[in-house]
Amino acid sequence: ENAPGVWLTRQPSCIEGGDMRNYQLEGLNWLISLYDRNISGILADEMGLGKTLQSISLVGYLKFQRGDPGPYLVVCPKSTVTNWMREFARWCPSLSVLKLQGDQEERRQTLEVDMHAPFDVLVTTYEVLIIEKAALRKRDWRYMIIDEAHRIKNENSVLSQAVRLLNTKFRILITGTPLQNNLHELWALLNFLLPKLFSDSNVFDTLFANQSHSE
Repeated sequence: ENAPGVWLTRQPSCIEGGDMRNYQLEGLNWLISLYDRNISGILADEMGLGKTLQSISLVGYLKFQRGDPGPYLVVCPKSTVTNWMREFARWCPSLSVLKLQGDQEERRQTLEVDMHAPFDVLVTTYEVLIIEKAALRKRDWRYMIIDEAHRIKNENSVLSQAVRLLNTKFRILITGTPLQNNLHELWALLNFLLPKLFSDSNVFDTLFANQSHSE
């Protein structure tokens, strides 16, 4: 259960909140395979298929089965922070999860006190990340998981610029929005994940434009 290249046939032992469905386990195995190949990825299932659980199970698996200490950063809309915290507590209660939200004093407490004690995961919002990007840059994050990642499809937006400043080893983008509708938006997400490979949007756009004309 802890060797590179493994294919899990049952959910990790740290996942306690219920039974993962087969397709969720397949999603977890795919995320683990990305980890083993040292690359980032996009988790683009339809709404309601448990992308949150797949992400939580990845964090739990890497922490407890593979000994990857993290820390892990989850960035999500303000409306889903409570759900992320609840799902972490339900599915993987052995993880230590902090929330960075609230007014300036609450955020200072989290950044200057809570985060200096051992923790595994920090959950925050787009808006707070933009405000606190200088403090968050001081950490080396193993993973940054961005929920509803189509929000960074404009590479010039304030949010997109802010998340690119953070020091992250792996990046996982979660979206239920179809990606194929706009090639430049797809490039922006790929550029965020793999900036060296997808460095030039003009080359990307031209390549696919030529391909579509030849079909």
